[in-house]
Amino acid sequence: MASLDALIDIADVDALLTDDERATRDAVRDLVERRVTPYVADWFERGEIDDLRGLAKDLGQLGVLGMHLEGYGCAGMSATEYGLACLELEAADSGIRSLVSVQGSLAMFAIWRWGSEEQKTRWLPGMAAGELIGCFGLTEPDAGSDPASMRTRARRDGTDWILEGRKMWITNGSVADVAIVWAQTDDGIRGFVVPTDTPGFSAPQIHHKLSLRASVTSELVLDGVRLPADAVLPEVVGLKGPLSCLNEARYGIVWGALGAARSALTAALAYARERTQFGRPIGGFQLTQQKLVDSMLEYEKGLLLAVHLGRRKDAGILTPDQVSLGKLNNVREALEICRTARTVLGANGISLEYPVIRHAANLESVLTYEGTVEMHTLVLGQALTGISAFR
Repeated sequence: MASLDALIDIADVDALLTDDERATRDAVRDLVERRVTPYVADWFERGEIDDLRGLAKDLGQLGVLGMHLEGYGCAGMSATEYGLACLELEAADSGIRSLVSVQGSLAMFAIWRWGSEEQKTRWLPGMAAGELIGCFGLTEPDAGSDPASMRTRARRDGTDWILEGRKMWITNGSVADVAIVWAQTDDGIRGFVVPTDTPGFSAPQIHHKLSLRASVTSELVLDGVRLPADAVLPEVVGLKGPLSCLNEARYGIVWGALGAARSALTAALAYARERTQFGRPIGGFQLTQQKLVDSMLEYEKGLLLAVHLGRRKDAGILTPDQVSLGKLNNVREALEICRTARTVLGANGISLEYPVIRHAANLESVLTYEGTVEMHTLVLGQALTGISAFR
């Protein structure tokens, strides 16, 4: 009998992948099934990941940390391979994909794209190996969708920089060895490479979350953090820096959200084939089949879109508008697939014995981080009309 993954791929999107892409996908899936899937429901329930650093090293050994970057210990794989890795990681849990995408597409990419040679040599090999963990400090208590209004400030003191401010909702913050922190300066917004053992830096963990519980989320507090002149990322000034990093991470979300959707859909399909009511499997009832078919349709369309955007990124022609298109559609549809799967499972749909409610809860965060529905809608609205609705 065909696997459930194959059953929901009626369009045979898998045939669009190369042998190398399938091999990368299968390697990530194998690691996830050994190191994450058996334990992640417990991590989610407890709100902590056992041996996070060990998991990071395993991910680094496989080559998925900064896997789409070249040099400095990075694997140099394609954007499509990176996307497939994100899908497999998020099929386990959005928090695990967040760990990888914050490390590679935000923290590492910022150094790789905008850093000095010294910064790249110092940090990237250890981060690629999973021996060093990074975080990315952009969002603030009063500056989310409008990062230009950030209040964190860096001022010069002789040749040094002094950082003051707060960042919020920072993945990996309290376990990070290095933070990429964006701050206002007299010259505009600049990025700083901040070792987390620097005096004045602290990262209290945020508790009481009901989403992304298998993920470390923190506040960053910068209280007179003194940095040398060479801590600044030298190659960028302004919002172009952090937004370029976010675009990398959003691309991974285009794929990752489909992993959560696939996990929920295959759970619903298996349940519908086995659960008997009124003398027959509920998968034999028309209304249940409609739920499964509609979910499959949206999953397949999202997967086709992800492959298309991956090919464009590999060709160097992917635009930010197209990333917004993928993030807006795929996260929204993945969340709806999870909600529908929950109804197929009935009361069991809210149990952590099944992955569905966990994925649905996680996607509530994915829906709004790295660009809310409203922001991506307005990006696409401007692309359609030529008129900006942001101001």
